[in-house]
Amino acid sequence: MQKLGLNEIRERYLSFFESKDHLRMPSFPLVPQNDPSILLINAGMTPLKPYFTGKEVPPRKRVTTCQKCIRTPDIERVGKTARHGTFFEMLGNFSFGDYFKKEATAWAWEFITQDLKLPIDKLWVSIYLEDDEAFEIWTKEVGVPEDRIVRMGKEDNFWEHGTGPCGPCSEIYFDRGPEAGCDDPNCKVGCDCDRFVEFWNLVFTQFDKDDQGNYHPLPRPNIDTGMGLERLAAIMQGVGSLFEVDTVKNIMEHVSKVAGVRYKDSAKTDVSLRVITDHIRSTTFMVSDGILPSNEGRGYVLRRLLRRAARHGKLLGVEKPFLHDVAETVITESKEAYPELEEKREYIKKVIKVEEERFDETIDQGLNILNQYIGELKENNQKVLSGEKAFKLYDTYGFPVDLTIEILAEQNMEIDEDGFNKEMNEQRERARAARQDSDTAAWGGDAFSTLDQNVSTQFIGYFEFASISAVLAIVKDDKEVDKASEGEQVKIILDKTPFYGESGGQLGDIGTLESDTVKIKVLDCKKQGEGKYIHICEIESGEVKKGAELKAVIDLERRQSISRNHSATHLLQKALRNVLGEHVAQAGSLVTPERLRFDFSHYSGMTKEELEKVENEVNKVILDSIPVEAKEMSIEEAKKMGATALFGEKYGNIVRLVKMGDYSLELCGGCHINATSQVGTFKILSEGGVAAGVRRIEAVTGLEALKVYKENEQALNEVAAVLKSGAADVVKKAETVVSDLKAAQKEIESLRSKLASGAADDILSKTVEVKGVKVITARMDDLDMDGLRNMGDTLKDKLGSGVVVLATGKDGKVNFITTATKDVVGKGIHAGNIIREVAKTAGGGGGGRPDMAQAGGKDVSKIDQALSIVVELVEKQVND
Repeated sequence: MQKLGLNEIRERYLSFFESKDHLRMPSFPLVPQNDPSILLINAGMTPLKPYFTGKEVPPRKRVTTCQKCIRTPDIERVGKTARHGTFFEMLGNFSFGDYFKKEATAWAWEFITQDLKLPIDKLWVSIYLEDDEAFEIWTKEVGVPEDRIVRMGKEDNFWEHGTGPCGPCSEIYFDRGPEAGCDDPNCKVGCDCDRFVEFWNLVFTQFDKDDQGNYHPLPRPNIDTGMGLERLAAIMQGVGSLFEVDTVKNIMEHVSKVAGVRYKDSAKTDVSLRVITDHIRSTTFMVSDGILPSNEGRGYVLRRLLRRAARHGKLLGVEKPFLHDVAETVITESKEAYPELEEKREYIKKVIKVEEERFDETIDQGLNILNQYIGELKENNQKVLSGEKAFKLYDTYGFPVDLTIEILAEQNMEIDEDGFNKEMNEQRERARAARQDSDTAAWGGDAFSTLDQNVSTQFIGYFEFASISAVLAIVKDDKEVDKASEGEQVKIILDKTPFYGESGGQLGDIGTLESDTVKIKVLDCKKQGEGKYIHICEIESGEVKKGAELKAVIDLERRQSISRNHSATHLLQKALRNVLGEHVAQAGSLVTPERLRFDFSHYSGMTKEELEKVENEVNKVILDSIPVEAKEMSIEEAKKMGATALFGEKYGNIVRLVKMGDYSLELCGGCHINATSQVGTFKILSEGGVAAGVRRIEAVTGLEALKVYKENEQALNEVAAVLKSGAADVVKKAETVVSDLKAAQKEIESLRSKLASGAADDILSKTVEVKGVKVITARMDDLDMDGLRNMGDTLKDKLGSGVVVLATGKDGKVNFITTATKDVVGKGIHAGNIIREVAKTAGGGGGGRPDMAQAGGKDVSKIDQALSIVVELVEKQVND
């Protein structure tokens, strides 16, 4: 049997099926595309589901892939066994209504026996109990001996998931020999021991299961196969687990080198080595696909894996961040098959290192507190940590609850999960109450929730900016009323409205509602989930009644400014993805008439060059005057077109797609201009971090951008005037002024040094001697702290032996310094103790080393008094 490396096996497999007219497709990202049912891709066929269901047309009827996958249900078992892992690669060949069992089985057998040359006497095949067709094909056409085929039940060899396409499957096993098995004399294919390893599953999707449980033959059956690459590599390399496969082993050896431990030397350290090795593979690939650590969804999966690996590093004695370095080996081992790893190498390492450092800030404190809790439990012979304490660890110290559970389990302890969940729910209630008290929740009170559910508003404001609308409801002081009069603050629901209700980061419209008898100012408009648009109003004159017809008019100039900024956020997101990478995703936005704010996922500050590229790209698209179109369509159709959607956002069956030529496609319910040229111009004001992995750009467009340019121009002209220079020469003039200033400062320092030298000679003349120790004290209010220290060093050098205490009262601040030569320190002098007592006299404090100390004070008037006690202090310290 050949001993092939994992990377070679992958290439051989894909090349083999290419020779069978399969289209080789690259691995899909770990982030599911258009499949909200799962967080992460967990099987080779998962991203191909639209082709199997017929929702999308495959690029070819025969496809082969090597798909990166992550599964986390057994995360607690990773490390404890040699067979569990969260990251793996799945080889697959697929037929969408083309070939079926005959070809699938023949090619599988050809690949493993002729290409890989696996020994036939080590191979076994399982089939579904009732699948006689598969039995006939395997035995009579492929040539597998009948005694090498095992029939198994529905639980093992029939693939189905609820209703829909399903079918029997056939699995191929490798016999690792009796030495790898159990002691059961009846050990055979299907046993849970490690002897018979299932490595390839061929699924024959030939039925459609209905709601009544009936199976109907599919007119065009499909083939879906899956083979674990690491599992096959372990067989080919004759090793017992995925952690001994060449590419994975190389990662583990890197971890072992950092930790100073060897695999298989200790069962305890082996657990940590396996955890770190597996988890760094997962995290490297996840970050490469744009996932960032967070406390929700797939970001939480990433954070959990990273922090679990970091903790096991600490268990191995690794105190400094190291996972980002191990990621280098992950990238090196897999970059040929996944070139995006190499392209994003520095970014991947940065994300991992930042998260490691963040965890370092919390882990030690959390571990110390948890260890205290564990000690208390042991003292009281208890096994359960209270939910309150577990929640405090989580909420106050940022210590992950799953880590608390895992550490307790190592001590045969557990948390009170009911108590923990109760604390979590109470926190959510507090947060909900806080939101209810906020301005954004004030309009959603009980008065609206008790209205007839049929009361709703038709929004017509995309294309119409005024309407004649009927008043459906009036709410005053959170109670529904029939009428309201001048001076009253009310909330009004209309049957139709041109007013945009605040949502998606875009502010609501303002404007007026009026008739012959009433004039109402609309201060804001909010959108309630049930389709009600809440107009927040102030009645300026007259009286409004329920059922009245009013003319509704929005502030169009303000709306247009908002629309410019909203369209600019779409352009900005696309430009950011082009410049920084596909990992960029919207994390929040705010669109006002004056400016736009855009939050996005990225793990480091943008450089000046990157910001310039983004700004230039957006302005180029503006100048191209690309039409901006908005269309309603099904969610499936929009996703098929490649529309960008917000992760976690809930969309209905019908969505609104905003299209800016071929440049930008986004699902968006907001207001936009008709062509990119109407944005006018785009100017970035600032870029900065708002959270871990989240950056924020603030920018302006249109007239506001021109205003910024004018302000900058005015500032430039004012600086030029001050420097007595033309605007074009202001930089050169400023450089000359700065150079002259530096030269002048240098000359001033030189003169100060000469004056100080003269002053030093004068001060030295006032030296006193106490018990054989020379003492100098002086007040020098013209010096700052640096000058005071320099003078102290000068006097000490000139004095040769003794103590120097200096003070300054510059700018209302009191500062003291004390220096002492080594010989007098040997006589008992301690500069830190002297300065402490001196500073106390002036209302301050400080200290330092025996030979050098400094301190501050609060009362300038006490400086002379403070210096007067120095001789007495020295006298007390000198050894007799």
